[in-house]
Amino acid sequence: MTSFGFGRELIDRAEGAYLYTREGRQILDFTGGVGVLNHGHNHPRLLAARRRFQERHRMEVHKTIFSPYIAALSHNLAQVLPGDLNMSFFPNSGAEAVEGAVKLAYKYHGGQRGTVLRADIAFHGKLLGSGGLTGSAQAHFAFPTIPGIRTFTYGDLESVREAVASSRRTDGSCDVYALLIEPFSASTMQWCSPEFLYGLRELCTAEKIILIFDEIYTGWGKTGTMFYFMRHQDLVPDILTTSKSFGGGKSSISAFVARDAVFRKAYDNMKDALLQSTSTTYYGFGEETATAIEAISIAVEDDYPGRARQIERLLAPGLARIQKAHPEAIADVRGSGALFGVFLCGGPRLLDLAGKLLPVSVARDPLFRTKVITSAVIDALHREHGIYTYYTLNGLSPLAISPPLIAGDTEIEYFLSAFEQVLEVGMPKLLTRFVREQVSRLW
Repeated sequence: MTSFGFGRELIDRAEGAYLYTREGRQILDFTGGVGVLNHGHNHPRLLAARRRFQERHRMEVHKTIFSPYIAALSHNLAQVLPGDLNMSFFPNSGAEAVEGAVKLAYKYHGGQRGTVLRADIAFHGKLLGSGGLTGSAQAHFAFPTIPGIRTFTYGDLESVREAVASSRRTDGSCDVYALLIEPFSASTMQWCSPEFLYGLRELCTAEKIILIFDEIYTGWGKTGTMFYFMRHQDLVPDILTTSKSFGGGKSSISAFVARDAVFRKAYDNMKDALLQSTSTTYYGFGEETATAIEAISIAVEDDYPGRARQIERLLAPGLARIQKAHPEAIADVRGSGALFGVFLCGGPRLLDLAGKLLPVSVARDPLFRTKVITSAVIDALHREHGIYTYYTLNGLSPLAISPPLIAGDTEIEYFLSAFEQVLEVGMPKLLTRFVREQVSRLW
């Protein structure tokens, strides 16, 4: 999107669901910070928590001194999460949390198993390890990564069984130490069925495979439950990863949370206790953990899952109505809570028009024309209605509708009205205007 000139405005301040430019323009931010801003921009309670920490000169992280903030945050996470998901570790980013979770699973098996399974549409980060675990259109360059990665088809339990079977040793024993999956894939707007998730749990239990749920984007109420997997009764992974809104949009912090037995077998002894804890200098940094404590409190006390469900009550029927009115522009709408994807189209003629207008050198991506069509809509929403949205970089690159959970009915209704007005212009006209402006800007 930045290649098309987006994001060049200087933002003077941000508050709630809105951005304010230096020129005084108000912009409704419907990106939700790409998963970071469930709490919106600069939530007053989060600002106050950080000020208290600073004004009282609280101690930041120290490797050899007990931190009440880490203890409190771990305790609160255990209270929110089901089952015995009790043991937490706090790196900085989602990718670090994923790698920490996989590392824990490998250590749980004492290094005696060598295969880790991930889905074909996975997105787990861009570090060397997490990048190898990502099954994304972005993964077109082969960086070195952790060994033993095998792929299964998202949502297909038989595909998982085949991957496990193909990973057996000559003696018939299982070689898979971990299975990593996003119960809701925020980058493709797909999600796992209850039958698939329960089937995974049963299979992983039977084969002693560590089941890891990645809810880095979808945690803290975004899809209508505190975490997506929690809508399914008695479904508990062995390890959960979270980040993004975990820090309230103010704190760079992530977590992987393990079941008691998994953690204790891997690290709960004097010899192995430091194998994970020295992985990052800023582990559980004081002000960051204090902020995350407050972010969890807000999500619970203000019922963020309920807020997401209220957003869905307006957004889902509104998008369905617009799709019905503009079938030539919208191929599909999918989502849950405050996270929806709109799959825009234009038919062969519009795609041909995009191909003719675009320079050949920039049209090598097979989804590039779709991205340009979607960007034309994003541009019109931004330019004419003061609404900022984005498209995902994985899957079929849908237009992502991801308002912060502090957005009210007024903001949702304004977006729906603006979106409909944009589509009424007509996709050919939107696309022609947008591409000509971009070509003119480049030249």
